[in-house]
Amino acid sequence: MLRVRKNLKGKSDKPRLSIYKSGRHLYAQLIDDEKGKTLVGLGTLSKSLQNTEFNKKSKDSARHIGEQIAKLAQNQNVKKVVFDRGIYKYHGIVAEFADAARKGGLEF
Repeated sequence: MLRVRKNLKGKSDKPRLSIYKSGRHLYAQLIDDEKGKTLVGLGTLSKSLQNTEFNKKSKDSARHIGEQIAKLAQNQNVKKVVFDRGIYKYHGIVAEFADAARKGGLEF
């Protein structure tokens, strides 16, 4: 994880889009590393997703969270991001999330 994040820095004009997978859940954040602030955060445990089919880790949830994080980013006037996949390989849930975020309008 350190090897990936050593080279990735989120700025105010191009924040870092970070994804985290736990055993049962999925989380995504837009982070401005210069200010040390999280601009937008969403996950399967968020209140808006609690009583829906998107409240657990799955490819459908990843797609939905990717679309929603893109909408929330556009509300913050963010169009370009740096994608931080962490220690996860770019396939499966991570790839679904990234493709949905791109469809939603984010560029990376």
